[in-house]
Amino acid sequence: MDLGLNGKHVVVTGAGRGIGLAIVRAFAAEGATIVAGSRRATAELKELPGVTAIEVDLGAPDGPSQLIEAAGDRIDVLVNNIGIAPPRTGGFLEVTDEMWLTTWNLDVMAAVRATRAALPVMLANGGGAIVNTGSVNARLPDPLVVDYSAAKAALTNLAKSLSKEFGPRGIRVNTVAPGPVATDLWLGDGGVAATVGAATGQDPREVEAGAAAAMVTGRFTRPEEVADLVLLLAGNRAGNVTGAEFTIDGGMVTTL
Repeated sequence: MDLGLNGKHVVVTGAGRGIGLAIVRAFAAEGATIVAGSRRATAELKELPGVTAIEVDLGAPDGPSQLIEAAGDRIDVLVNNIGIAPPRTGGFLEVTDEMWLTTWNLDVMAAVRATRAALPVMLANGGGAIVNTGSVNARLPDPLVVDYSAAKAALTNLAKSLSKEFGPRGIRVNTVAPGPVATDLWLGDGGVAATVGAATGQDPREVEAGAAAAMVTGRFTRPEEVADLVLLLAGNRAGNVTGAEFTIDGGMVTTL
């Protein structure tokens, strides 16, 4: 299936690893030109064809605009992927203002700032597509990630508002909402499984198995599967899809 992405100019935030890196790989395979923003640009990111890796602090107020400036005067697709999901094993009362603000800054404001900087470029070129990486936790609140859940709900709401304002001007805005994904955020050192295991006395592999069992498919989503969904929404085949949220969670969320 030709998604119409060959030659497109794409910006991806949080591109250094995990879902972000998978998204960059997928766009590169389609022949797109990508500006990939990450705090640290890995060798793999730098070596991908058609990729310009930009080392930038996307949590800084001017970080997202610096990344957008590096893309020049054409942006066809913006993928707001950067985010954090720190487990709060001590419960809500131990989540400080600083913790809330850190999560809000990376999970919401980085997308706000990148979008605000990219929209004038897209509008000047007659349109574009924005895809945000949300989460099932926007609709599945979890005390373990209370600030993350709230931030992702806000990001999903933002996408809907933007789709209404800018849809008539040729810009589509959609959200991909993954459940647990097989990345370092969940499975790496210091990830969710390790952190919860340390707090509860469980082996991290038991925590991982419990999360997998919560999904009908019995397994974590692969980052490449999330990337495929992002590319579909970014491409011409989804030309009349906007303001939508697409869940990819192995059947974890059971409500309609």
